[in-house]
Amino acid sequence: MKAVRFHEYGDPSVLRYEDVEQPVPAAGQVRIRVAATSFNPVDGNIRGGFMQGPIPVQLPHTPGIDVAGTIDAVGEGTDGIAVGDDVIGFLPMDGTGAAAEYVLAPADVLTRAPKSVPLADAAALPLVGLTAWQALFDHAKLTAGQRVLINGAGGAVGGYAVQLAKNAGADVIATAGPRSSEAVTSAGADEVIDHTTTAVTAAVTEPVDVVLNLAPVVPDEVAALITLVRPGGVLVNTTVWMPAPSDEERDVRGINLFVRSDTDQLAQLVALTDRGELRVDVAERLPLAQLPALHARATEGTVHGKVIVVPPVA
Repeated sequence: MKAVRFHEYGDPSVLRYEDVEQPVPAAGQVRIRVAATSFNPVDGNIRGGFMQGPIPVQLPHTPGIDVAGTIDAVGEGTDGIAVGDDVIGFLPMDGTGAAAEYVLAPADVLTRAPKSVPLADAAALPLVGLTAWQALFDHAKLTAGQRVLINGAGGAVGGYAVQLAKNAGADVIATAGPRSSEAVTSAGADEVIDHTTTAVTAAVTEPVDVVLNLAPVVPDEVAALITLVRPGGVLVNTTVWMPAPSDEERDVRGINLFVRSDTDQLAQLVALTDRGELRVDVAERLPLAQLPALHARATEGTVHGKVIVVPPVA
């Protein structure tokens, strides 16, 4: 089968589109015929060797944490899941990824795929959807009537975060650049601040209950965001290389989020999608052979929105 792998850490040139042996599922595993994986910024950090501590991978390594596809073989002990099932999942970050025609996955990380979107497009949901869900509900405990500021709402996580916060009955203030402001508005934001022309701290004049920081801004900018949070509120930060600030005097908590696989939450995201309450947005669909070029574009900062990567059709 075809796969993209890197045999050593480095820049995008280490990625190779090559032939590898088709894997065979062991007990508790299934083999998935991949409809698509997606690109996430952490893929580039793993490839570059910057995540060897928290995410140790075995070389050669196949990237691709998200998967959407169809089960075509099962190992022992995989009750409740069968050959022919369409599934999505957030694969173990230290394991073999889905940038391949087939991938092995633990059966317990998989959820039935949504029926209302093309199967390949569903690869855009797991990691970013779970990040938004866990930030808002696990950590911020967002409830109806609260005010939430989503800083960096123009990215893939931000699109889901705006929708989920609005579905929960929150008042949503979002920051976005001119390129993504229309998408953020259509996702349901009540107010959109153009961060390229206006300082967020100047634009937000009333305290918020929750700040969700999705933007790779400098520490001083994140520290400024904490001043916008009311006493007893929370700031959740997804840029884990930069610690979330707190304000103990005002009882404002700072929380760093590192997303985890959760099939119950992923199933809820699928249900919202199939009910028409959550939109899955795909910015680009690229063939697997172009994944190295996609990584190169990402290092240049020219990848915008969620990109799915599609293996060749057998």
